[in-house]
Amino acid sequence: MRQQTDPAAIESEIARIRSLPSDALRRRWRAVFGRIAPAVLSKDLLARMITRQIQEQAFGGLDRDSLTFLDGLARHDGPRRRQLKPGTVLVRDYQGQRHTVTVARDGFEWQGATYPSLSAIARAITGTAWSGPRFFALQAAGDGAKPKNETGAAGPYAGRQHRRPDACRDGLLPTTGCSPLPR
Repeated sequence: MRQQTDPAAIESEIARIRSLPSDALRRRWRAVFGRIAPAVLSKDLLARMITRQIQEQAFGGLDRDSLTFLDGLARHDGPRRRQLKPGTVLVRDYQGQRHTVTVARDGFEWQGATYPSLSAIARAITGTAWSGPRFFALQAAGDGAKPKNETGAAGPYAGRQHRRPDACRDGLLPTTGCSPLPR
């Protein structure tokens, strides 16, 4: 169902929507979607979702194949993992030593033993818990990994700026200037 297909008019409408205050965006949401906007949505997200809906109405939505593909991803809880064929060789240099792993039908061979997973081998090599696919560079750091903060540690404040006034006192790393208080 297409309403308007003039790209300049749509672009102008999008710019206007982005400049609306939050209360006006919530009214516009109700007009576009026919229901009250979720209270947890930020002003930016409200504007983005409204403008996406306007673009879809004007230019059309995704084709059937794309919708089927996305539905399949959703049902499988994300993209399917890459299947490594038996005989594939993975190489990782770690602390000056080269580690070679061969994919077998029943697991992964490393140093004459068969392991059930790459993570088990990564743990044996490093002595700590590692994602095997990540250790062997089959999975990027952002694929399912928790974001890390400036100290490199994942946690509740990972990737966030600390704006609490007591950030220096509780041992968190502040991102704005404050000097540590004596303990």
